[in-house]
Amino acid sequence: MVQTPIRPLQNVSGTPEKTPSKLEGIKERSNFLREPLATELQTDTTHFTDTAVQILKFHGSYQQDNRDNRVKGQEKDYRMMLRTRNPGGFIPPDLYLTLDDLSDRYGYGNLRATTRQGIQLHGILKQDLKATVAAIIQSLGSTLGACGDLNRNVMAPPAPFKDKPEYVLARDYADNIADLLRPQTEAYYEIWLDGEKAVTVEEHPDVVAARANHVRGTTFPDSVEPIYGTHYMPRKFKIAVTVPGDNSVDVYTQDVTLVVITNGQGDLQGFNILAGGGMGRTHNKEETFARIADEIGYVDKADIYEAVKAIVATQRDYGDRVTRRHARMKYLIQDWGVAVFRQKVEEYLGKPLKPFRPLPQWELRDYLGWYEQGDGNWFVGINIDNGRIYDNGSLKLRTALREIVQRYRVPMRVTGSQSTVLYEIQPQDKAEIQAILTRYGVIEPEDLDPLVRYAMACPALPTCGLAITESERVIPSILARLRSQLTQLGLQDEHFVVRMTGCPNGCARPYMAELGFVGSGPESYQIWLGGSPNQTRLARAYVERLPEKDLETFLEPLLVYFRDQRWSGESFGDFCDRVGFDALRQFSETYDPTQYKPAKKDRRHRIGISEDAYALLKLAADREGRPMSQVTADAIRVYLAQTTEAPATEASSASFAEAPAADTTGDGHP
Repeated sequence: MVQTPIRPLQNVSGTPEKTPSKLEGIKERSNFLREPLATELQTDTTHFTDTAVQILKFHGSYQQDNRDNRVKGQEKDYRMMLRTRNPGGFIPPDLYLTLDDLSDRYGYGNLRATTRQGIQLHGILKQDLKATVAAIIQSLGSTLGACGDLNRNVMAPPAPFKDKPEYVLARDYADNIADLLRPQTEAYYEIWLDGEKAVTVEEHPDVVAARANHVRGTTFPDSVEPIYGTHYMPRKFKIAVTVPGDNSVDVYTQDVTLVVITNGQGDLQGFNILAGGGMGRTHNKEETFARIADEIGYVDKADIYEAVKAIVATQRDYGDRVTRRHARMKYLIQDWGVAVFRQKVEEYLGKPLKPFRPLPQWELRDYLGWYEQGDGNWFVGINIDNGRIYDNGSLKLRTALREIVQRYRVPMRVTGSQSTVLYEIQPQDKAEIQAILTRYGVIEPEDLDPLVRYAMACPALPTCGLAITESERVIPSILARLRSQLTQLGLQDEHFVVRMTGCPNGCARPYMAELGFVGSGPESYQIWLGGSPNQTRLARAYVERLPEKDLETFLEPLLVYFRDQRWSGESFGDFCDRVGFDALRQFSETYDPTQYKPAKKDRRHRIGISEDAYALLKLAADREGRPMSQVTADAIRVYLAQTTEAPATEASSASFAEAPAADTTGDGHP
């Protein structure tokens, strides 16, 4: 076994060699992710040792315990969580049905769609772990690299467009880069399948060539792990591939984001590269922080795999292996600066990066509802509240998904917002599938409260050992209270991006939200404000610890200030960022609720529009992420303002008079 050395911890000026963290030794002694996991898996115990748990993560599993079942003086109710590795969120029908079966056989009877387009299975006993992983592999799935100090699941837009070349390219390159950075150790199959591979992985020839290209120190020629080496990465590493304008993958939160650049004919030219994003932080540790990615440069398509290797090698060799909370690539870039980081990447690449190419504005897209794929078939995006796939009262989402996948054999792609897209739906099956969704209580996108539609929460209690307080279980009531308050204040048509986590690790990316909740104590949250609606700006901490019971009292002055001082069309996050925290605090401190009566609800009038106009209106509302009633009202105001400033011609006046009026209730159309 060839051991690859750890490069001494360095920064720009150079630092003395320091002792690597304990985990670096665990990785070195693991025999490429085998021990002590393989040995302990055979023992008759309810849980793994701390050392084995660290290696278990590389295989896609975390050891947890059900914290609802903790009893003082008794052993914890140890359970394992498994996470799938599926680039671009792709899950074939057989794999989904297997996961659904396993959730009943070994888990808690539900699945969770993650914010990185994977599926999590909770509640597995140690004695059932091997059978569970084996079943996933045999159904052409994998958990390898879904956790641990290596490249995690590679994200890509979940929209399976066939007539938009850039989307096809994003999916293909997400798959290829996931293959390039997949661990090469045979430990995974040795442990879970007793050495037998369920399927031989067929990799793109360029991926194989890139892994074998041992130049400029990007790889270790004689190592089992040519890219990672003996010690793998200093910490987790996250990559996304997307297309210009599509921010369904939260581009600024990734260690690396690649943006597909095509010419006018849809031919691939190369990739823009952003790097240095990351959400994790620790309360009261100011040296830890959330950070958004920087623009690094552009590479031609022929250089993309070597560029990825160069970035990975830079973080692998220079990332902090002494202090784990300082080990993510965002800290390396923050310490060095973008120019020095780029220079080091160029040394590994062997050529300079080209200038970053201009991009259109980013849009947060969730792809809920029905879309044509571009090849005659359809796909449908289905909302999953906080990612939890289960039957709950009148909403029987789990039953609906299983029936559709089983009957129509359609694949799915999990989205970066914890929902899912079913695709390859033939036109003749579209009505039947919609009927199944309706029968089982699945709400159509236009009927969803946008607060719910654009919210995310992590699982937190009772399964996550890091959770300080609730998240998934409490956010429905938080959103309901928020909606009630907005309505009382005359803001019933408003919505904004709300995200919640039970701890500061930021799995649901609350630091990008317009209103972010981060667990800071029992039933208390740190509040973050000022993120942008399209997730392009980092929010900032506004309150360190807000008791949940004080939510309305805290929010009322902020919402009143927003209502009365906002610019036309300005979102809550943009407003908070524009006026600044000093102004928000000053208004809140002097706020007298008796002087700010709840606004009277606007009297609404029901009017109708043509089918063509309604279709255009719906497209605009989906694109802007706003209620149809609000888009309609804004459009009418703009039109009337124009006609007031300049007298309308006879033709335009007649046209307006004869056209059916808009339905500003948002309740639909005739």
